Amino acid sequence: MIERIQIVGARGRVGSAVSARLAQRRLQLHSEEPELVLLCVPDRAIGEVASETPVGPWIAHVSGATPLAVLDPHVRRFGLHPLQSFSESGRAEQLDGAWGAVTAENDDARIVGWWLAETLGLRPFALADEDRAAYHAGAAMASNYLVTLRAAARSLLEAAGAPPEALDPLIQGVVDSGFELTGPIARGDWATVERNLVAIRSERPELEELYLVLAAATARVAGRDLPTDTVSLGRGGAA
Repeated sequence: MIERIQIVGARGRVGSAVSARLAQRRLQLHSEEPELVLLCVPDRAIGEVASETPVGPWIAHVSGATPLAVLDPHVRRFGLHPLQSFSESGRAEQLDGAWGAVTAENDDARIVGWWLAETLGLRPFALADEDRAAYHAGAAMASNYLVTLRAAARSLLEAAGAPPEALDPLIQGVVDSGFELTGPIARGDWATVERNLVAIRSERPELEELYLVLAAATARVAGRDLPTDTVSLGRGGAA
């Protein structure tokens, strides 16, 4: 469908993986007459780069949160967001099996976006432009906040004198089990939850609010209500 692609930002985390995969597919990269210009640049730079790109070829960005209007004045445009967390390795294999959100304003753009996603090894799905913010919030929670939770959990193990790296097989086990909820909240063991809160207040008080918010959210996942006395304890009530 398309043979000549210019990648802007080819040395970044996403751009390097995308470049490696398209090179494997024997597409012509960095052409002076591209059929598609793919912007793999930070969100804040997309508009500026798009405005400096000659109108004519297809243009697309790989941002999950940025609306297509930022690509004005281009009309042959679409968005393709690889739903993946990329390392600095630049390995194309990071794309394999991941999903790709395609945002398009017409059938032609949808066809090109779908083709690019499948060429990269992604599983494409349609995403409306007006739904991008909610979609990206979910993606950020799943990837970024997992890193934050791991750091918080590691600090508690360190406070207990336990090896923090012991958490990693536990986290992997949750993934491998299909994210089945276990633990005190799933069992309704509120006494344990309260003991956790007391320990956190003593050892890592800066994590107390985070733990309580997550406990309430987890209770909803489990179909339970967080007891009011547990909530009061988290707000400084008597143990």
